[in-house]
Amino acid sequence: MAKKKAISKAKSAAQTSSAGTVDVVMESAHQIWLAGLGAFAKAQDEGGKIFEALVVEGKSLQGQTISAATSAVEDVKGNVEKKVNEAKSTATKSFDKIENVFEERVARALGALGVPTASEIKQLQKRIEELNKAVSELSTKKAPVKRKAAPKKVAAKKATTKPAVKKAAVKKAAPRKVIAKKEVAMKETVKKDAVTK
Repeated sequence: MAKKKAISKAKSAAQTSSAGTVDVVMESAHQIWLAGLGAFAKAQDEGGKIFEALVVEGKSLQGQTISAATSAVEDVKGNVEKKVNEAKSTATKSFDKIENVFEERVARALGALGVPTASEIKQLQKRIEELNKAVSELSTKKAPVKRKAAPKKVAAKKATTKPAVKKAAVKKAAPRKVIAKKEVAMKETVKKDAVTK
């Protein structure tokens, strides 16, 4: 029986301690509830002030964020412009090299075919102008050639005979042929000078 009493005491102590634990839990829950109500009431009273403080902090952070983003964008923009300028410079140099190589090869091919270069053509034009000037000076300075008067005896023979007239016609034609031959020789000389230069 002693055992029964001990068990019943343990049960009652457990009930008492469990009743005390329940009371403690209930008391803690009630305090939590009251704290929540107090926080809610305080939030309603000071909610406007907290909201305004948060807006001020947000503006400050926004300014910092914008300045940091702008700085980063400027850095990237500067790097991109630098790379673009380097690429342009490299492309221009490469194009100039290709152009020079192309011009040299075309000049060699034209030289192999015997086509004169632009400088050679200019030299020829200059030489032709000089020769034209010399020819025009010679033609203006050249006095008409005086023909010798035929002796009277010869003149009389020419007038009486027909063969003498034919010879006179041949003599008139001879100076023209000589002038034409001189002009042809002069043209050939000009061509030879042009070819040798």
